[in-house]
Amino acid sequence: MTRVMMTSLLTVLLAAPALAADPPAAKLRLVKAREVKSSSKETVTGQLFPSRMLPLGFEVGGRLAVSKVQKGDFVKTGQLLGSLDAEISDAQVQQAEAGVAQAEAVAGLALDVASRNEKLKAEGSVSDVQNRQADVSAKQAQAGLALAKAQLAQARAGRRRHDLKALFNGTVIDAPDTVGGMVGPGNPVYIIMQLDPLVAKLTIPENLRPSIKPGLKVRAEAVGGSATTDDAVVKVVIPSADAQTRRVPVEVTVPNPKGEFVANTLARVVLPIGEARNAYVIPSTALSTTGGDHVYAVSADGTLKKQFVTIVERRNAEFVISASEPIDQVVDYPTSALVEGTKVTQR
Repeated sequence: MTRVMMTSLLTVLLAAPALAADPPAAKLRLVKAREVKSSSKETVTGQLFPSRMLPLGFEVGGRLAVSKVQKGDFVKTGQLLGSLDAEISDAQVQQAEAGVAQAEAVAGLALDVASRNEKLKAEGSVSDVQNRQADVSAKQAQAGLALAKAQLAQARAGRRRHDLKALFNGTVIDAPDTVGGMVGPGNPVYIIMQLDPLVAKLTIPENLRPSIKPGLKVRAEAVGGSATTDDAVVKVVIPSADAQTRRVPVEVTVPNPKGEFVANTLARVVLPIGEARNAYVIPSTALSTTGGDHVYAVSADGTLKKQFVTIVERRNAEFVISASEPIDQVVDYPTSALVEGTKVTQR
């Protein structure tokens, strides 16, 4: 080959465009879009109340001698909360017990006399008047015994009123810090609340009432907190609207086994409206809003595709979205530099 031909060939090779190599796949943080059934939602804010709350006080007055619980303690039904000084009451019970013992002895003797007189009357040894007198004495003794037993029951009831017990399982919200002070009859000394479950009280527009039925499962979220549950249940829908707002009161039972929800705070209740349809749960960080709500989904061939979506429900750190096409994976923390068709892989 001549020098001229070799030079020409080298020139051609140098002038030919280089073959483009496939660019490497971009490494991005990808998250799985969780498929769920969802429907239109109505989010309503209401206040959380204890399912039961009861101020407890002694039926009688006296000096508080013992307090068995402190604020924050969990108590069970029948558990002793506190006691008044029962020295006088104990003496009254003992006196009444002695009265019953005496009345039993008198009644026993009177019954024995009446029984013997009945036999003697049959033999003709005792007159009819004497027999009647013995029978009357026996009945009087029995009446005296019944009175003594009633006085004993009254004394024991008075003694029991010196002890205060819990009427249901709950948490002690208020309790005396010290003992020894005087307590008036009926004055609240302890406050017990049942905090599991809680009851969210809220109102809904009248047009939503046909869709909200007792037993419907709903989502509850603490306002200003991280507590959430999908196991809240509509307890009752009041069949009477508020006179001022024309909204219908609704009560929702919110389970609270771990105490994550706080009584007397606000909660958002997400009420499902209409029929359920396919939707996806994604992190809130995977949604882009510039130019309309959209996500960058990963196609079956591993490339990016921009998909516009509709937000069905907003949660604390997640969004429930609907899309016109199925979604498997989406880019978390998408940036404006992303380009459709880019090959991607998990970072």
